[in-house]
Amino acid sequence: MTTDTLNSSWLRAKKLKRTKSWCYKKLTLWPTACYVLYILITRLWCTCAGIIAHREEYITLKKEANLMKNNTSTFTNPLKSIAKLATIASILAASFNVFAEPTEIKFSHVVAENTPKGQMALKFKELIEQRLPGEYVVNVFPNSQLFGDNNELAALLLNDVQFVAPSLSKFERYTKKLQIFDLPFLFEDMAAVDRFQQSESGQKLLNSMNRKGIVGLGYLHNGMKQFSANDPLTLPKDAKGKKFRIMASDVIAAQFDAVGAIPVKKPFSEVFTLLQTRAIDGQENTWSNTYSMKFYEVQSHITESNHGVLDYMVVTSNTFWKGLPADKRAVFKASLDEAIALGNKIAAEKDNEDKQAILDSKRSELVTLTPAARQQWVNAMKPVWAKFEDQIGKDMIDAAQAANTK
Repeated sequence: MTTDTLNSSWLRAKKLKRTKSWCYKKLTLWPTACYVLYILITRLWCTCAGIIAHREEYITLKKEANLMKNNTSTFTNPLKSIAKLATIASILAASFNVFAEPTEIKFSHVVAENTPKGQMALKFKELIEQRLPGEYVVNVFPNSQLFGDNNELAALLLNDVQFVAPSLSKFERYTKKLQIFDLPFLFEDMAAVDRFQQSESGQKLLNSMNRKGIVGLGYLHNGMKQFSANDPLTLPKDAKGKKFRIMASDVIAAQFDAVGAIPVKKPFSEVFTLLQTRAIDGQENTWSNTYSMKFYEVQSHITESNHGVLDYMVVTSNTFWKGLPADKRAVFKASLDEAIALGNKIAAEKDNEDKQAILDSKRSELVTLTPAARQQWVNAMKPVWAKFEDQIGKDMIDAAQAANTK
């Protein structure tokens, strides 16, 4: 054997010895590193889940970790150790999901909790928290506590709130089609309103704002509207020159313009103060809202005109709705349908109850229109239909009129 061959063999042996020494050092450090990681993960888990509630699991894991520390052979194969730690991590990740905070859902509206809308929102909260326990919590904000009727839709699109139920008049800037519900004397009663909303034409309107990022989920009733003022409103001429608070609706503004009145667009939350201070002379609303907001205490006369409908649309944002998992979305929709059905049932019951409560208070006097007097109101206001026909669509108006036929 030559000298070169001996030198080459000696160098290879020395290199192999250094490699073994390096690997041994790494394998010696590996158990300690894994042990530290293991303890950190188990302690984090017990902190999140509750040390008291998971004391037994913590003790078991700690014992296993000590065994791993003392048994160097466990770590002679790093791949097996990594696989074991990965399994533990996946189990702990599942534990974190179990103990994660539920997702908050905000439902904002502008009326009192004892109204059909208020009761509907509370029922929705109850159903979601029953059917998806620990996953979602629904917080309801009534009486404009979170957002007023002038900014709730903007808040919805910013995802500052997930559900709102504005009156149909509030959607004017997003679609002109829904102005149909503001046309005066279009529907004879709530039964006609319901027939139209459940028809093909009515259901199409729920999707009329999809391109603007708003998803319509259902119609909620409140009732037919009545006029109130500090003087009896028997004929159209009685409204001339008087200031009436209205929602932000061009159709309703045109309705009061038609009888020589002065429409004043103001938020719902300000109506009582405006009436009390005589900043306005009157308003239009349902029996339910007039009673719950105590408008009858600052209005001497209420005319039972049934001239229009005050309904709401429960909406959410396209972003939030599509972001829900399909199975959760189905639960949300079913729960909302059930809550709306309850709200509509309450609306029908409260219409007569609240009317009677107002009459029993003797704070306001009821003005009942004769057929001839009512026809004068119809004749004065019906021309408003033609003014908005192009925006709404003649086919929609025809479909609404057809719903008056039982």
